[in-house]
Amino acid sequence: MLLIRILIISFTLLCSIWLNAKPVQSYLPAGSQFNNKIPLPSSTLGFEIGQRHIRHDQLSSYFYTLANNSARVNITSMGKTAQQREQLLVTISSPKNLANLASILSERDLFSPNKQQLTKQKSDEAPLVIWLGYSVHGDEISGANAAMIVAYYLAANDDKKITELLANTVIVLEPSINPDGMDRFVNWVSTYRNSTDNSDANHMEHHQDWVTGRTNHFWFDLNRDWLLLSQQESKHRLKYFHQYQPHVVGDFHEMGHNSSYFFQPGIQSRTHPLTPKRNVELTTTLATFHAAALDKQQRLYYSEENFDDFYYGKGSTYPDINGSIGVLFEQASARGMQQESINGLLTLEFSIENHVTTSLSTINGAWENRQQLKQYRSNFYQQSNKLAKKEDFSGYLLHESKDNYRLNALLSNLTQHKIKVYPLTADFEFKDKEYQKSNSYYLPLAQPQFRLIQALFNRQTNFKDNTFYDVSGWTMPLAMNIEAVQVNRTRGLKLAKQAWSIPATFTQNSKNQSAYGYIFEWHHFLAPKLLNNLLANNIKARVATKSFSSLINGKEKHFKTGSIVIPAGIQQNTDWQGLLIAASNHVGIPLDTITTGLTMKGVDIGSSSLKPIKKAKTLLLGGSGISQYEAGEVRFYLDETLNIPLSIIDHSKLRRVDLSTYSHIILVDGNYQHVSEHTAKQLKQWVKQGGVIIGQKRGAQWLAKQEILRTRFFTKKQINQLFDHNNLSYQDKEKLASRKRIAGAIFQVELDTSHPLAYGYQQSLLPVFRNSNLIMEQPQQPFVTLARYTPSPLLSGYTDKNLVNRLAHNAAIVAHNVGKGRVIATTEVLAFRGYWHGTAKLLANSLFFSKAFSTPYK
Repeated sequence: MLLIRILIISFTLLCSIWLNAKPVQSYLPAGSQFNNKIPLPSSTLGFEIGQRHIRHDQLSSYFYTLANNSARVNITSMGKTAQQREQLLVTISSPKNLANLASILSERDLFSPNKQQLTKQKSDEAPLVIWLGYSVHGDEISGANAAMIVAYYLAANDDKKITELLANTVIVLEPSINPDGMDRFVNWVSTYRNSTDNSDANHMEHHQDWVTGRTNHFWFDLNRDWLLLSQQESKHRLKYFHQYQPHVVGDFHEMGHNSSYFFQPGIQSRTHPLTPKRNVELTTTLATFHAAALDKQQRLYYSEENFDDFYYGKGSTYPDINGSIGVLFEQASARGMQQESINGLLTLEFSIENHVTTSLSTINGAWENRQQLKQYRSNFYQQSNKLAKKEDFSGYLLHESKDNYRLNALLSNLTQHKIKVYPLTADFEFKDKEYQKSNSYYLPLAQPQFRLIQALFNRQTNFKDNTFYDVSGWTMPLAMNIEAVQVNRTRGLKLAKQAWSIPATFTQNSKNQSAYGYIFEWHHFLAPKLLNNLLANNIKARVATKSFSSLINGKEKHFKTGSIVIPAGIQQNTDWQGLLIAASNHVGIPLDTITTGLTMKGVDIGSSSLKPIKKAKTLLLGGSGISQYEAGEVRFYLDETLNIPLSIIDHSKLRRVDLSTYSHIILVDGNYQHVSEHTAKQLKQWVKQGGVIIGQKRGAQWLAKQEILRTRFFTKKQINQLFDHNNLSYQDKEKLASRKRIAGAIFQVELDTSHPLAYGYQQSLLPVFRNSNLIMEQPQQPFVTLARYTPSPLLSGYTDKNLVNRLAHNAAIVAHNVGKGRVIATTEVLAFRGYWHGTAKLLANSLFFSKAFSTPYK
């Protein structure tokens, strides 16, 4: 009897929930006729859309079911995320178009050889292509839900208008751009959702823990990665984006719960100057369709405030520099099932419905303006060569003599963006410098992606509007620390016929049983990865703190400080040579074999100047208030790139941790005011006893407040005093705030290359990235400053001249002793967004060479 009663109660509760749920048709325009053989989402999910949050596997299951039952739907697996979730691409069109999709895409491919433009007739006849991307931020879940409804509408709708549209249109859906973040969010909400709906904004359902579902597995914002391509989700997607080359791209997001609904054009003065004005005009034309659709439902919205179209690394702006019209959509978010807002009760269903509405208005608006969109795309690329000829230089020479990894990383990025770069077939002399063919490449401006080349290499520092939603400078060669020289003459420049492609990995190292030892140089980007592998296998290594020369294959070779020596005589692992050879070949770093400990010049191999290196055991402080982005960047660089294990511990639990087992602790940017006094004393004592603590931005500032770091920071009052506050009206408030802010710009520092923390750097001038106005004073004591700003430090992006002048000559990176330990601090973001290879190595140096220097602070 008890079981029967429980079943009756459960059934009654289920029925009540189902009665409150909205069927799919209620999200769609009235009057359409649907094919009843096409499955509804509820037939796969077991519940109605909006009734509960969907997991990624449920989302995928429905789309596969839809494709199996509709001749209008194709599924492509683009790849898998770090957590092995499938990235789906859903193509919807007429069965005829889908059967001929490969030839359709090939016919309109502007990047294939000898096909840089379509004839007007072929352009008019080719299908319109629309790409709709949903929920790049995993906790902005209404987009992923809307994708299922939009797909059903297009697959099942028997209206003549839809049939005609699909006969002449290819629609691409990316239902969940961030599957790992999506499931992280869904698990959180599902855990804290009550059986009874709760709209209280304070309820835990609406407040995710650290880390949120916004980011992917490595805690990266994928909506900043279209241009940078540090994350595999972005690399997978971009391949297909350039296959489809869409005319219009819809990018569907969520924002704060007290907002309404936003669609672009946004603030037009903040559109990047490389984006054609015609793009903004067409975006504005499409906006009238969104407005009309939302007006029918009497929904609140706005269109020309808050958001900009400047940084080309976002899903709504990358299309703009690729001949498409990218449109950002932002829906107020319930961040759960429902939440009270200033506009009344905000529900998940309401949010989904708005995104469905504007998805369909995007399709409708693009269809009604298809000839204009096709003509725009054709003109965009036809103008490339003409625009290139107006420049006072023909292209860039890309050069890096010591580190193929960073050079190849840049070339790979350009290649994925359909930019062609050509190897030199002969050495080339330009401006009294010889560029060797083995490590130099030429990037011509005259190619279809001319505008994108400008976007990647641009070093603009003055702007019409100085307010930026995201970064203002992202210059790719500066981030990679690769020399990029503008070439205004090509006479004598001999190039390969084929553009660069990813080279095959090489295996050149081999065992030498009579070897006295081996050496590898630290200028290789992956040298820390190799070193960590050796230390993890108990292979003993030493770093040269003084230079020397040895006889290598009958010739004298000079080894700089930072070179890693693996002497044979001190090894205890019987297979050390086999492990060394395998590891070095895997990362592609050449080994030099030495046959004697007696060098030709400088210190000998047995010198005390060759310091033993210990394996680092590193802790990253995480938890509430700590930047998940900067923590993710450090994690990605150390763990994913270098395979160095990284323990992440919540600061609230640190007092229960035995810190003596760790060699290094990293504090990224964050609010550390909640770190207990006990934990602060614990950290200070640990450093004094020999630990190494690394602080970045406010992490460094907190170390200074604890008197672990002996460096002063400029106060907010001192920053404010740089600006004139007199005679300002209220409307100047936003402009003044923008002047005081460094949203993201590139600066130049002078690096002390003799310092152990700078081992591997060949040049003293180094580009760095900063996105805060936190400024360290230049210490008066010598040998403490590893990097300081040059007299005119701004290289790319916007920063007010008052801040630039204040940064000049001041410290960027400092390091000194604390008892037996060390503290290393910076105001820069060393591993910014996973692509800033130029400074990331300073982190690795801080792990391996932190005890190779000694600077007691007096």
